[in-house]
Amino acid sequence: MQKIFLFVFFIASFAGVHAQTISTIENGIWKIVYGQPEQMLPDQFKAAPKTAALAAMPIETTPAISLSQIKFKKTAAGITAEIDAADDERFYGFGLQINSFEQRGMRRDIRINSWPVGNVGFSHAAMPFYISSKGYGVLINTCRYTTFYAASLKKMDAAIAAADTATEIKLSTEALYAKNNLVQGKVNVIVAGTEGMEIYIINGPTLQNVMQRYNLFSGGGSLPPLWGLGFQYRAKASSTADQVQKIADYFREKKIPCDVMGLEAGWQTNAYSSSFVWNKANFPNPENFTQSMTGKGYKVNLWEHAYTAPNSPIYKAIAPYSADYKVWNGAVPDFNLPQAKTIFGDYHEEQFITKGIAAFKLDESDGADYKEAHAEWSYPDITQFPSGIDGIQMRQLYGTLYQQTIHDIYKKYNRRTFFDVRSSYLFSSPFSSALYSDMYSHADYVRMVCNTAFSGLSWLPELRESKNDADLIRRIQTTVMSSHMVANCWYLNMPPWLQFDTDKNVKGELLSNASELEQLAKKMIDIRMSLLPYIYAAYAKYHFDGTPVFRPLVMDYPNDQHTWKMDDEYMMGESILCAPFIDSSSVRNVYFPAGNWYDFNNNKKYQGDSTYQISMGLNDIPMFVKDNTILPLAKPLQFIADSSVFDITCKIYGQPSTQFNLFEDNTFNNNFEKSNYNWLSLSWKNNKGKLVTTGNYKGKLYRINGWEVIK
Repeated sequence: MQKIFLFVFFIASFAGVHAQTISTIENGIWKIVYGQPEQMLPDQFKAAPKTAALAAMPIETTPAISLSQIKFKKTAAGITAEIDAADDERFYGFGLQINSFEQRGMRRDIRINSWPVGNVGFSHAAMPFYISSKGYGVLINTCRYTTFYAASLKKMDAAIAAADTATEIKLSTEALYAKNNLVQGKVNVIVAGTEGMEIYIINGPTLQNVMQRYNLFSGGGSLPPLWGLGFQYRAKASSTADQVQKIADYFREKKIPCDVMGLEAGWQTNAYSSSFVWNKANFPNPENFTQSMTGKGYKVNLWEHAYTAPNSPIYKAIAPYSADYKVWNGAVPDFNLPQAKTIFGDYHEEQFITKGIAAFKLDESDGADYKEAHAEWSYPDITQFPSGIDGIQMRQLYGTLYQQTIHDIYKKYNRRTFFDVRSSYLFSSPFSSALYSDMYSHADYVRMVCNTAFSGLSWLPELRESKNDADLIRRIQTTVMSSHMVANCWYLNMPPWLQFDTDKNVKGELLSNASELEQLAKKMIDIRMSLLPYIYAAYAKYHFDGTPVFRPLVMDYPNDQHTWKMDDEYMMGESILCAPFIDSSSVRNVYFPAGNWYDFNNNKKYQGDSTYQISMGLNDIPMFVKDNTILPLAKPLQFIADSSVFDITCKIYGQPSTQFNLFEDNTFNNNFEKSNYNWLSLSWKNNKGKLVTTGNYKGKLYRINGWEVIK
């Protein structure tokens, strides 16, 4: 990377004198190095930055905080940093946080974890990266466990000592342990077990600009294939080929759109650990099965994890390039070694990818289970990998390196894919994947949609079982309004809208109103398919300029105090506000920022800068369209084929003064990286629509059939 300027400071500490260097990395991005950081750091694994796109952003020549005033210290535990923060400063991010949104006053323990317990910072994609309301981000470039105290501590000094003189006897637990206004404006960071620290400071000037720079520095946002943005159904884990075919035929016969058919663990002879060998009892002819599914318009997705069973064909070859501890008696490949990547990747290429498998669900890469101490299944922190990485470092990196290993094979064949993944870490924005979890709180799922915007990742709030009709449909609606629409039926014989009670579903007992719920489910999936051109355009914007597709309202309306802590509403692209109804509810308060907003279902208009109590039946989806919007809606397709063309009606809300840009390319390959694409600019003037196409893509993905004015 080009360094525009370099300053060197010498910082005294009780352990001696340590050099601190500050360098400009890109427009609006600076790097601080203190002491002797480790050799294995996350930025070594990231893609090349999109330098031209970064240079095109607003020029930022001065960091939003004083870099030379960051105080470092070497301690027995590791390296600490102290960063000034204003009294009115708010913090967001720390990766995919589950239980909280605005993070000031919190301690965040950053470590990848399969089942977080309590609100301490663990998650599937915990990251040492936070974003300030003052328009900058702080990223600690480390694979080590990192703890942040986000303005949550009080240091001993005269001012605080004089102020803290209350003599009242506090008798309640709440009063004793409550936060108070004496908390100082400092963010304290400790990276455990290191001799140095690297920090990236990323300017905005807005929250959204910070995330754009981060995503572009990571290599740009992902651009999934259109079929990856459609509906995915995951069949029961024990399903046979005939049973999967029956489910596949059900979707086509009922004209319920479905693009991806996922196979869970039972497709393998061994699952825990993985053999990566087809179970011939369930799938006697895998190639015929895959070809048959492909012929019906399905893309087949295979579940697996990387822990390699002793009876796997690659076990003996990969064992020397694996960790010194096993998981489920399987070898843990060291994906930091080219030998391990080659053995693992070549096998997947030969056995699956060249034979038509379109995607993978990469499971169990998120480490320890802190929910049950006796159920610890992962490799321990003391693990050593032959590349020199230890268990702590690899726990943070494993999901990302695993994705990279498989993703590179699809790139080799110029094919796009879309993974379901269990963990990711820093700089994973370019990977075409979405995170999932075994947890199932609907409120947490919605909050995680908001929080992933501060991590450069995508989150899928998948549908599994439900408590009742309303819970079922509300959860389906949330999947419609997310990056990846998935029904995961790994322990259900039938789709959950036919029977959401697990025991009755397995017994084949239909709900009395199964037909009605089936039609509601179909309507919601149809809505998802109608939105695909709009969502795909938002992902193209994400790829080229780094703007998150799904993001909390505070990103678009940072000066609106109502949005500062709002974690149950979010934007989908530029113009659609999503307000999921949670836990079977039929009524909720919805806040609309300034401007007019239209109910997607009935076009009812709401005046912004106001909160409304809104009632909504199960037949409607809680989406609201921003005034002065051109919204392209497509006639739903049953699946995305390489010959698919979307018939689009453009809905006109208000008086749009700006154009909407559809992105058109061959969505099955990566030729967009060679500028083989078109922008279809839709504009509205003098009550007339206009389409202008620019680019060099010769194919056709969209057909504009009409314009509809919403009054």
